[in-house]
Amino acid sequence: METGESVGELLLRAAALVPPAHYAVAALVLASAFLYRFLELHVLGDLLRGFRGGRVALTFHPDSLVYHRVASKCRSLHGRYLATPWLASPHLQTLFLGFGARSPSFTYRRQLYTVRDGGTIALDWLLASDCEVPDDGSSDGTVPDDDSTPIVIVVPGLTSDSTAAYVKHLVFSMASEGWNVVVGNHRGLGGISITSDCFYNGGWTEDIREVVNYLHQKYPEAPLFTVGASLGANILVKYLGEEGENTPVAGAASICSPWDLLVTSRFISRTLVQRCYDKALAIGLKGYAKLYVFPLETFKRSHLLVLIEILLVQKKSFHIYVLFFHDD
Repeated sequence: METGESVGELLLRAAALVPPAHYAVAALVLASAFLYRFLELHVLGDLLRGFRGGRVALTFHPDSLVYHRVASKCRSLHGRYLATPWLASPHLQTLFLGFGARSPSFTYRRQLYTVRDGGTIALDWLLASDCEVPDDGSSDGTVPDDDSTPIVIVVPGLTSDSTAAYVKHLVFSMASEGWNVVVGNHRGLGGISITSDCFYNGGWTEDIREVVNYLHQKYPEAPLFTVGASLGANILVKYLGEEGENTPVAGAASICSPWDLLVTSRFISRTLVQRCYDKALAIGLKGYAKLYVFPLETFKRSHLLVLIEILLVQKKSFHIYVLFFHDD
């Protein structure tokens, strides 16, 4: 029977016959699927595995001494990992640690160290004795020069300092195991002003080199270990590569190192969720740069100036340009 209605009108009439509840369910399913992929959730995979977790995957050379002497003896590296079901997403874990988790409650012992070019680095200590319960007051908060307790140097990530949640968890866990831990805050972070004519960056290894040498000379009996996270891991690995066997560091751990900063800067802008991190990093660096606009203006041109200019372009993407000025 001919009705004279167009195909579009017929489709609209048919769509109007579908109950609104069905549309709501369809929208909910689509939104759930989008969020599942956007947040990189893996709770369904965990469910299919019976919440037994997945085996930890290790990449190593079969003749590696580090693997045979260290990694092969770490039971946690040869078991299974299962994320908390309601945090079955790397992004949810990041948000929870940054905004929802409670950091360990303790107070650092601060030491200000001046490097050769006049820069000031805040060394925040948490000693193994600080974690002893109960505290009998026998510790004066200093490390004897002949102390043999291992020292761990923590190098934070980009715009992070000793107050960051992940740093405090790491520091407290190691100190509770009987290690003396010191966080080497980057220049201008940790509440310390810039006192030299340069900032820190991913290729600047002089600060970690001076801190390591200083601690080795002051506590020659204490084995030195280092842990770097994110950009701090990149700085640490670069330092170790430059020093080779000459470094006094007995062991090091690199956590989430970006390795190739150029590739990383491109990768971080690929997807929508990555662009969220991109914007967050840009905001943090912009705030860091604004803190030191006036100190930079007070430097003389006869000095080597390292000026970090943060350009928020392409939807506030994260770009850093390092400019050098020098008078001959």
